[in-house]
Amino acid sequence: MKRLFSVALISTIATVSTMEAETLNKEIKLVGLTQISEKIAFERINQNKNDLNELIKTFYKMGYFTNIDVSEENNTITINFTEKPFIVNIEMEGYKTREEDLVELYRTMKIKKGTMYTAAKIDEAKTILLSELKKEGFINSVVEVEEKTINPQSMSLKFTVNKGAEVIIKKVNYIGAKRLGKDDFVESTANKEEDTISWWFGHSNGVMQFSQLEYDSHRIKDLYLQNGFLDARVDAAFSKIDFNTNTAEVDFSIDEGAKYKLNNILIYTDESIVPVKELEEGLREQKDKTFNVSLLRKDVEFIKTKIANKGYAFAEVNYDIRKDKEKNTADVIFNVVPGEKVYINDVIISGNSRTLDRVIRRNVYLAPKDLFNLTDFEDSKGALNRTGFFQKVDIRQNKVSSNLMDLIVEVSEAPTGNLVLGGGYGSYDGWMINASVNDKNIFGSGLDLGFSLDHSSKKDTAKISLNNPALNDSIYNGSFSLYKDQSIVTSTVSPGDKQTDTLGGSLGIGRSIGRHTRIGSVYAIEDSNVKYALDSAFDLAYVTSSITPYISFNNTDNFYNPRKGISATTSLKYAGIGGDAKYILSSSSLKYFYGFNDILDFDMIFRYKTTLKILEDQGNIPAGTTFYLGGPTSVRGYQSYAFQPIDDAHPYTKSLTNTLELSFPLIPKANMRWGLFYDQGMIGQNSLSEISASGYGGLVEWQSPVGPLQFIFSRAINPNMADTGGVSKTSNFEFSLGTSF
Repeated sequence: MKRLFSVALISTIATVSTMEAETLNKEIKLVGLTQISEKIAFERINQNKNDLNELIKTFYKMGYFTNIDVSEENNTITINFTEKPFIVNIEMEGYKTREEDLVELYRTMKIKKGTMYTAAKIDEAKTILLSELKKEGFINSVVEVEEKTINPQSMSLKFTVNKGAEVIIKKVNYIGAKRLGKDDFVESTANKEEDTISWWFGHSNGVMQFSQLEYDSHRIKDLYLQNGFLDARVDAAFSKIDFNTNTAEVDFSIDEGAKYKLNNILIYTDESIVPVKELEEGLREQKDKTFNVSLLRKDVEFIKTKIANKGYAFAEVNYDIRKDKEKNTADVIFNVVPGEKVYINDVIISGNSRTLDRVIRRNVYLAPKDLFNLTDFEDSKGALNRTGFFQKVDIRQNKVSSNLMDLIVEVSEAPTGNLVLGGGYGSYDGWMINASVNDKNIFGSGLDLGFSLDHSSKKDTAKISLNNPALNDSIYNGSFSLYKDQSIVTSTVSPGDKQTDTLGGSLGIGRSIGRHTRIGSVYAIEDSNVKYALDSAFDLAYVTSSITPYISFNNTDNFYNPRKGISATTSLKYAGIGGDAKYILSSSSLKYFYGFNDILDFDMIFRYKTTLKILEDQGNIPAGTTFYLGGPTSVRGYQSYAFQPIDDAHPYTKSLTNTLELSFPLIPKANMRWGLFYDQGMIGQNSLSEISASGYGGLVEWQSPVGPLQFIFSRAINPNMADTGGVSKTSNFEFSLGTSF
């Protein structure tokens, strides 16, 4: 390409050299220009009006043209430009298939559709691609580029990748390590030697990650700093690769040095902002304990948060470590530079194509003219994530001046409208179908409107509900529902099968207390009719009028997939306000989430859930009012409602369930995860020790466009058919659509 360019340039100069320089005073016509405007071209002409040869060279140097022809006719000079073609299509074969991955790869390769083609650009893209392959462990890869000309102005590229073999690490040597062991390093580094059973869950396959080698030595040094070895030195990794077998041995040379204890902590700050004593009480690092750099970093964030909560958003917290090498002790000196108090200039919201601005603003705890508070800033992110309205929330600080900032709230809308279709088969209920239409953010207003239908041979339910989490954008919330239910309980003795028809409704009101707590009460009224197939003398009708006060707490960080926080609710339903039913139902539940990403650099989530329900007779527990056990929401490994009372006269009045889960990423970009679980439940008429059941298994969960979807593979532990009416009601596979943990 460069040779052709040189030939074209020489040819053009030879042509124009026969023209006199003053010919530039004649009329000039430009043909074939699209990359630069004629205005810019004539500026170049005016700059070189005395030297036509230099003008042509100037145009060539711009890099847009493969050829420039100059001709003169009828006192007019025509300059005809042949531009380089554009890249209109890019294909990748043998590497990366997902569109999202390809977009990121092409960005890294500095190539995209619509850019001008040059040989240098393609060579650079090929070099970067080979580098990316090597970073992933593929050495001696081959990349071929097929260039196809579509027309003089456009061309297509195809990158064909033949990935080289992966390098397997057979041995890692930590030369000089005495105080810390190999197991400690394996947990911290990305490059690990191949395990004997490399394909088993949690074992290393030994594939070398070239891009991480330079960071592994830093990770090892940081591990030493976390264990008090302040003088530790770790040289860059040295890898010995056998290209015949594609195996490697990696050496880390380590000089551990002495282990230090923390002797003293000094904090220099303006005590009128936050007293030193208050800061000292919250520090993680403790005197006379082994120095730990990770705790030191947390202490820096703690001090910065305390200062920033007083309005000093741009506060700096610097520290110095002074070592006494003779005593092997260290002093930490914090120097806090608060700067000026910072106020909010404006809150700018973007990305909300559907959700109204006011719905977002009521979940942002900082407003224009407010004094900045870091806790308010972080809580705002959590509040927006908990709404479930957004796939992604980002709040940035934009410094306007030394004492003013804008908050930039960027959101990405989530599909809040769900059309849920589900079904299953049970030995008792037969085929079951459920369907619901729900939108928790109807018309972007924050209102939650839902309609659901459930049908089986034993049960039919229809419900419509409306919930407003912030009445008139206030701290108060309200809810309303109407529902109709028909259920059939099979019996082989007189008076036979029982059919219960219930029509009811509820009205609730509540308010927020702080940011994470809500209290309220729900009034409900139900009209129930019970009919028996064999003897109508047993038929009855009753009204349940109840009020249910409740209190709830939720500080989780995400609506769909929390990685930290607690969600807890307790309520006390009192039935007996003017109706026939008289009982008290106590219900409490707690969910706890903990993500290990900060510790393990891996998105594993621990989940725990427990639910306790107690039913107390206050004069009349209507037929059919009881607890059940079994199914996706209680004890997996058993069918839904597997554990139920033998008759209406002996309802289950006590129930307790516990669930433990470990969740792992499966396909992160598709919001798919997999997990392991253990469920345990207890139920009884008079105590929780009467019936106990448990199950375990695995699941695949997907936050699909139509709602949460779970595929559950489970097994009951030592099932006892006597507890399930003499019939086996275990279940090894279930799916659930519309419910999550």
